Amino acid sequence: MPKVSSVIVPYATYLRVYEPLTAFPEPERSHWARYARRLDLPSYQDELRLALAGVVPTPPVPVPVRESEDAFVLEVDGVVCVCPWRTRLRGWQALGELAEEFPLPVLDVLLPPFVRRQAAEDYERWMTAHPDARPWIRTATWQVPINWFVLVSDEEREYDEGSRSSSGSVGSASSTGEAPVLRYRTPMVEARRRVARGLRALKTAMDEGPLIDGLVDVGRWLEEFHPRSLVELDYGGLVHALPAGVLEGDHSAADVAEGIAALRRGDGVTAGEAYGRLVERWRSVRDLRSAN
Repeated sequence: MPKVSSVIVPYATYLRVYEPLTAFPEPERSHWARYARRLDLPSYQDELRLALAGVVPTPPVPVPVRESEDAFVLEVDGVVCVCPWRTRLRGWQALGELAEEFPLPVLDVLLPPFVRRQAAEDYERWMTAHPDARPWIRTATWQVPINWFVLVSDEEREYDEGSRSSSGSVGSASSTGEAPVLRYRTPMVEARRRVARGLRALKTAMDEGPLIDGLVDVGRWLEEFHPRSLVELDYGGLVHALPAGVLEGDHSAADVAEGIAALRRGDGVTAGEAYGRLVERWRSVRDLRSAN
């Protein structure tokens, strides 16, 4: 993997699945087994910098020409688990979502029509040859989708305040310390169980809507993976945009769990209060996005 700079790239959050090596067929399994023994494993910031480097040339290259051979690696109870980047596949999928993010005139400036058209044709051909392909990573910007919090528990929350640069500026790494970390990790079996319980409570309490649709979608995605996988919700680069006090006090997973439990009891007042805390917390994050 090419060497990258120390500049921090904000502000994406991630939902990742780490599968045990036994979930991969050969020769991919052997590739990941060798890869996991490396001493220079990359970070999420390395992945994002490399992806963003493709949009700098003229014309931009929004989707890599070749699929990434990198991955994130964890060892869980002595079992090596791997989360392949699959940057090319995710790039194609992200392009398909851009039309919902930007007006067409802005999109044409960012990515000319001929670039998008070529990428769409390449994706169609590739999917014909790989009909079962799916990413191991989902990404969101300037938010953590509420349905992601359903998968995890507040007891699984990991927060490390790290140490910020003396200037406190967003987008520059501290030369003397580490970045803050806020993440959750849970076994796949627990994530699936929480999705099922959450869906039952939501469908009993309300009509179909974005929250239910999002949870159905993420539940179907989780079913694609090995049952001994690990699910990780990572605040990623968003930690660089939020003050330490805000991060330390962020217990969104607990608010979601409280709201769902209240719905199961038929307690609409408590559910509404939990939802209100979530809305207020994430409204402040969206305000930061508008300020930028």
